[in-house]
Amino acid sequence: MRIAGLEKTSFVDYPDKVAAVLFTPGCNMDCFYCHNRHLLGPDSPHDLHEPDAVLRFLEKRVGFLDGVVISGGEPTLQPDLLPFVAKIREMGFAIKLDTNGSRPWVVRSMVEADLVQFVAMDVKAPLARYEEIAGGTFEVDAIQESIDFLLAGRVDYEFRTTFAPQLSKIDIVTIATRIRGAKRYVLQQYRPPGLGTDMFGLLDSPPPRPSAYLRETAELVARFVEHCEIRGIDTHAEAMEVFPDTDIPAGNAVDLI
Repeated sequence: MRIAGLEKTSFVDYPDKVAAVLFTPGCNMDCFYCHNRHLLGPDSPHDLHEPDAVLRFLEKRVGFLDGVVISGGEPTLQPDLLPFVAKIREMGFAIKLDTNGSRPWVVRSMVEADLVQFVAMDVKAPLARYEEIAGGTFEVDAIQESIDFLLAGRVDYEFRTTFAPQLSKIDIVTIATRIRGAKRYVLQQYRPPGLGTDMFGLLDSPPPRPSAYLRETAELVARFVEHCEIRGIDTHAEAMEVFPDTDIPAGNAVDLI
């Protein structure tokens, strides 16, 4: 098991739980906005954590941490993911898996073995635009299979989409219709990578959509899913921009995180 990063304590990565976050290297997609780009290539330079040392660390955190998030990169590319996660489960931790959904058989195997209690799947774009937005090498049919598996309700889950500038309201609504009936759909505000340039430092990265645009889109999406959230709006002022002079009651289908 290759572990390229460890966040010892997080209050935001696992809903309603205090968790550690493990980051695995390597990914079969190449989203230009990825902020973990240093983890993407299988041979990219990064400091690897010894798996046994990570397990010893987690043993010491029993009783303090509620769960462990396995993120990346794309964790399902790791050939020994299941036996490693089984050791963490034996300590009593709940497991959340962050995945791009490109390897549905791995997700299914983990759920069937009770090795994961929450799956967060990134839906990058409408299926017709996947290669354009996500890049990399994968089968769109596998993405569809992962979506259908999660919608079947075998495990707690959320779908999420980073609202890249290339995506429009129509694109997001198209995704929402594909995941119609989903328990939770999260729109994440796009953040320009690096210093606001592309990965080569040559071209300016496009700016994010205005927060009001995300709010308008979320209101459309809420017609198709049980619960819609917006994440990544950083300041109170921006929150007021998203919901100006509103009397939307608490518990509405659209929440700002």
